[in-house]
Amino acid sequence: MEKSRKIILGIDPGTLLMGYCIIHVEGQAIQMKEMNVLRLHSRLDNYTRLQHIYNKVDELIRLFRPNCFAIEAPFFGKNVQSMLKLGRAQGVAIAAAIGAGVQVCEYSPRKIKQSITGNGNADKEQVWKMLQQIIAIEDATIKYLDASDALAVAVCHHFQDNTILNGRSTKATSWKQFIEKNPQRLRVK
Repeated sequence: MEKSRKIILGIDPGTLLMGYCIIHVEGQAIQMKEMNVLRLHSRLDNYTRLQHIYNKVDELIRLFRPNCFAIEAPFFGKNVQSMLKLGRAQGVAIAAAIGAGVQVCEYSPRKIKQSITGNGNADKEQVWKMLQQIIAIEDATIKYLDASDALAVAVCHHFQDNTILNGRSTKATSWKQFIEKNPQRLRVK
């Protein structure tokens, strides 16, 4: 597969809802192949949920054969037990990718939001609206924002990976230069 073509699996980890998304990128064109959530019943014990997460990530990797696996990195919360459970869910998803030989990258929630909207403090709805513009998603209805969060992780990885591969800085010195480097992010009314 040539460098300008890639398939990215994006994951928004969770112990009850895990968002996932597959995007296909050719050049600068981003096409969403699948976006959904894995719903895990709260009555399942933690280990069974982890097994379901591992199996779903493994299934997605076998089905779509992604070049890259991008996941939202841990954030700091007040509830230690929730953080431990989330960390386990992230670890299991990462282990499935590593086991399949897929490159793994992590991005902080702030980095993802900043990459998509330009604002690291954007809320989930703002991120979803910007993703609709970037990828030209016509049907704006979404049941779970965890799925759009996974899409944001995948698109963030594309933006970051594109810069790394090309060896160019992401910083533009003017709006004109930014638009020249990112024509897909221009919205004309």
